[in-house]
Amino acid sequence: MTPPLARRRPLSAALMLGVTMLMALLTATACGSPSAAPGASTVKEITVTIAGRQVTPPPGRIDVTKGQTVRITMTGDAADEAHVHGYDKAADLKPGTPATIEFVADQDGLFEVETHHSKLQLFQLVVR
Repeated sequence: MTPPLARRRPLSAALMLGVTMLMALLTATACGSPSAAPGASTVKEITVTIAGRQVTPPPGRIDVTKGQTVRITMTGDAADEAHVHGYDKAADLKPGTPATIEFVADQDGLFEVETHHSKLQLFQLVVR
């Protein structure tokens, strides 16, 4: 027969390991967490859909941190070109096919993101 104290040690160690792993996971996935490593960059995912000349979500301002990677995915119902002013990044839009623009936001300011042919404002990017 195993003594009661000997049975508790593996259980106690397993619980401590579980708590430690949970804390590590929570720390790693916390957005904007003060415990994030200095200089660590997360990707800001922005998704835009254009249908019948309507932009979803409606055009507004999206804030990002200087040095952060920005990934814009756009899907439209008409051929066009999307452009990020100030960064000179562009992507051809083909009906029903997602197009992506990705870059590091390394300039402070307010930048228009729009389509060229249909002249639709998709959103304004604020980099601080």
